[in-house]
Amino acid sequence: MKIGIVGMGWVGSSIAISTLQAGIAGELLVADVRPGLAEGEAMDLAHGAAFYPAADVRAVEVAEMRSADAVVITAGRGGRPEESRLDLLRDNARIMESICHELSGARGLLVVVSNPVDVMTYVAAQASGLPRNRVIGTGTMLDTARLRQIIGRRISVEPRSVHAQVVGEHGDSEVVLWSGARIGGLSLRKWHGWGEDVESSIADEVRRAAYEIIQRKGATNHAIGLVTAALLRWALRGERRVLTVSRVQEGALGLRDVALSLPSVMGKDGASEVLEPEMDERELEGLLHSAEVLRSAQESIGM
Repeated sequence: MKIGIVGMGWVGSSIAISTLQAGIAGELLVADVRPGLAEGEAMDLAHGAAFYPAADVRAVEVAEMRSADAVVITAGRGGRPEESRLDLLRDNARIMESICHELSGARGLLVVVSNPVDVMTYVAAQASGLPRNRVIGTGTMLDTARLRQIIGRRISVEPRSVHAQVVGEHGDSEVVLWSGARIGGLSLRKWHGWGEDVESSIADEVRRAAYEIIQRKGATNHAIGLVTAALLRWALRGERRVLTVSRVQEGALGLRDVALSLPSVMGKDGASEVLEPEMDERELEGLLHSAEVLRSAQESIGM
């Protein structure tokens, strides 16, 4: 598999090493607006070749990635402490449009990681001209992973045994689907010792996780690197896993022309099938509100 990564800052480099260690790429292409940084990262990664499955790593121009099986875009300025992801909107939209024009005619998947990821996914779908199912944002995959880790820690269960999802925006208006949360087929709300009174605090902990990390170290990078590598592995191997990725919606739950996360079947052709999870009235209202927040953000940049 040939995989490209555009943007070799903290996030791009974490995605690169996670991708190599997962053995997904036979060829890894990296690019950055600072060519020296891309070259240095390619050299550094290549020097570790004895410790990951065989892969050729090199720095290239973005246009050379058009033939890749997947291109990951992480480019854009990072968030600042206490800054909403939507505050990043205008600067990163211009960057995204420029990159997608260079990738015109790309044959593989386009995976958007740049924040605010939902709006950037919409911008990428518009600017690239690719089918909407092939333009995917990492969306709430990371939020969902954080939720499962926090629940697992609280009830002393391995996070992979926790089945719970976050949908909507990857950001302040995201929605936790508590009504559908399960542990081994048992409703989380029927778990011994669980109380619905803790749900709002856990949802807030998930929502604020990025802010807390940015306050302490300046960026979030390791977990999103693992998330993106897993997304690439499952998609490019055609595993058809159900993941909470972001894409421009085309009718699920009545939503159209807005990019947000819903559970989707992921395969080599991208997010080809969007599912409509069961949710209670409050959760549905929250999702529709999240869609309006994102639609307003799209409109604020004339899209």
